[in-house]
Amino acid sequence: MKAINTELPGCKIIEPAVFDDARGFFYEAWNAARFAQLGLQAQCVQHNLSRSQHGVLRGLHYQWPNHPQGKLVSVLEGEVFDVAVDIRRGSPGFGQAVATRLSADNKRQLWIPEGCAHGFLVLSESALVSYLCTAPYAPASDCGLRWDDPQLGIDWPLRAVVLSDRDAAAPRLADLPEGRLPVWHP
Repeated sequence: MKAINTELPGCKIIEPAVFDDARGFFYEAWNAARFAQLGLQAQCVQHNLSRSQHGVLRGLHYQWPNHPQGKLVSVLEGEVFDVAVDIRRGSPGFGQAVATRLSADNKRQLWIPEGCAHGFLVLSESALVSYLCTAPYAPASDCGLRWDDPQLGIDWPLRAVVLSDRDAAAPRLADLPEGRLPVWHP
């Protein structure tokens, strides 16, 4: 297992060791001790799955104030363009985004620390996305950030996307009151 640091403090791309043979493959998707060796001290308490069709963009979402979630995101079927945005007040990466392609073929994972917004765009016909979370989901604390905010500079590979009404109406980062943003804890 290998962790690749990104520009965002604490956000990492994980490349698991994959063992292939004529029968298929095996890899360890989560192991608390191995992740701790990579500097990821996380106690995961919830596992979520979502299925979406080509062109669906989910996000950018974050949980605030009572249930911030760290997330280990992976794709079980298909391919997505996965994005994390640092919205932690005081973070050296504040307002920056990182993106990577996650797919069932490349088996990469993205670790998104608590306090970052997350979203993805489905590039394949459909995609089944897995989220291993550090806190239970609480709908009342689910917040959004505008996916096409020019301040974030995200180069989405598709411009014609399918959004929920809530995601389409999400505010830009500059429009969020400071008190609605998480705080960075180094």
